[in-house]
Amino acid sequence: MDNHQETLSKQAAVIELKPNPKDLADKDAHPERNVAPAGQTLKKKKMTLLMFSGEYDKALAALILANSGREMDMDVTMFFAFWGLFLVRNPESMSLEDKTLYEKMFGMVTPKGIEDLPLSRMNLAGLGKAMLKEMMEDDNTPPLTAFLNGARKKGVKFYGCKLSLEVMGFKPEELLPEVEVKEAKDFLQEALESEIQLFI
Repeated sequence: MDNHQETLSKQAAVIELKPNPKDLADKDAHPERNVAPAGQTLKKKKMTLLMFSGEYDKALAALILANSGREMDMDVTMFFAFWGLFLVRNPESMSLEDKTLYEKMFGMVTPKGIEDLPLSRMNLAGLGKAMLKEMMEDDNTPPLTAFLNGARKKGVKFYGCKLSLEVMGFKPEELLPEVEVKEAKDFLQEALESEIQLFI
């Protein structure tokens, strides 16, 4: 090996061993990211979504994010309020018992489940939604129900707003079994501890 080759070889070895200055700066600035306390594991990142909308396309976006978050090993919580409750309404457990006349009428004219949700734009009395679902099928995109079931299986936490249930005349047993009824302050506590908070 001549002197020039030997010099290049030594430089390459130095580059491999030399730490990246950016990595060192990041470790110095955020030491808590690097080492977990003895006997503990690093805390998972958290994402919270407040689902206020009851529309097909917005529900699709929210559930894609929720599923993606779980696939990234994040803790994901969805808080369903008012129109968002239609995403987790269980068509098989609807009831008209012990409800006022207005609550019965409201329950009959509103979406019975997630596949009944309208589009937020260009719904065109259901024609726009039918076109979108056909386009999704042509592109081998799963239906909205599949994204919902995926979130359920992956362990996304579902919270139903207690006040919203009372105002809209829904009973807890009319929702999917995974839904826990919580107050707004319970959701806010989780949101305060989350790195990502979304309102949809």
